[in-house]
Amino acid sequence: MFAIEVEGLSKNFNSLKAVDNISFKVKKGEIFGLLGPNGAGKTTTIKMLTTLLKPTRGQAKVWGFDILKEKNKVRNSIGVVFQEPALDNRLTGRENLDFHAWLYGLNKRIREKRIKEVLDLVELQEKSQILVKNYSGGMKRRLEIARGLMHYPKVLFLDEPTLGLDAQTRRRIWDYVVRLNQEEGITIVLTTHYMEEADYLCQEVAIIDFGKIVTQGSPNSLKNVLAGDIVSIKAVPFEKSLTVFESLSWVKSINQHEGIVELSVEQGEEKIPLLLRISQREKIEIKSVSLRKPTLEDVFLFFTGKTIRERETGQLEKNKKMMKKLMER
Repeated sequence: MFAIEVEGLSKNFNSLKAVDNISFKVKKGEIFGLLGPNGAGKTTTIKMLTTLLKPTRGQAKVWGFDILKEKNKVRNSIGVVFQEPALDNRLTGRENLDFHAWLYGLNKRIREKRIKEVLDLVELQEKSQILVKNYSGGMKRRLEIARGLMHYPKVLFLDEPTLGLDAQTRRRIWDYVVRLNQEEGITIVLTTHYMEEADYLCQEVAIIDFGKIVTQGSPNSLKNVLAGDIVSIKAVPFEKSLTVFESLSWVKSINQHEGIVELSVEQGEEKIPLLLRISQREKIEIKSVSLRKPTLEDVFLFFTGKTIRERETGQLEKNKKMMKKLMER
C-alpha cells in the first residue's frame, strides 16, 4: 500500500540538525510534496531516501526496501531529478537518455522503445537530436525528468523541479508531472517552496520547517484548518489594531507579518464593514483591506508564525552563523 515509509528519520551535521525526527508515509501512485523554505531539510531528506546520505538515526523503506540494508534495490526502484543539472551538454538529448538507460542495463531494443515513450511524454521528440548545450532551461528540466523515467522506476523524486523557471515553463512542467503520474502510474515525491505548486500537484503535503514536519494532509484539509476567509488589513497604529482585532470573539485566528494583520473569519465580506466601524470607533486608520480564501501560505504562517519568505531569510542567517562556527573550530 505504501511506496515510502519513514520513521524517526534524522540527519545531523555536527551540531546542525538538518532533519529532526521526521515520520511520514507515501501511498503508491500518489504525488507527495515536501513543502518548506530553502534550508528546511527537504533536500537532505531526499538524499537519505535515495541512499546518498546515511541517516544519523531513524529508518525508512522505499518500495519495501530498507534504505540502509538494501541500497541497490532502492536505487533500482527509483528515479531522481535533483536541483542541480546533471546532463552532459556535449551529448544530444537522445544520447543522454540512451547512456542513462545503458547504465541501468537496458538492452538496445528496450532502450529505443523507452526513449520514444519518454520523449513523447515530455514533448521533446523533435529536439532529441540537438546538443543539450543548446537547450533552454525548461527543455533541460523536461529532459532530466525523461531521463529519470528511462529505467521504469517505481518512485520518482523531484527536488525543486521548477526552480529558476519562468511562470509559463513552470506550469508546463506541472502538466508533465501530472501526465506521468497518471499515464505511468508512478509515485512522485517532490520538494518545493512554491505554495501554488504544492497546491496544484500534490494529493498529500507535509510542511517542513527547521528540519521538522509541522503538519501534514491534503492541500484542502490543511486549508480547512483555517476555515472561513482571510481578511488582510494594514492599519495605523499597528500594535493597537492588533490588540483590538485580537479581542473580537468572532476572529478565529490572527497572524501578523510585514505590517499586515491577517484575520481568519467566517463570512469575510460581512465582517469587513464591521471591522471598519470598529476601527473608526477605536480611532484606528485603515490604510488597506482585502479579502481572500486561505492558501497554503496561510497554513504555513499559522503553524510557524512566519511566511515562507521570512523563514527562508531566517534559515539562511542561521545556516551562515552555524557554518562560521564550524569553520572557526
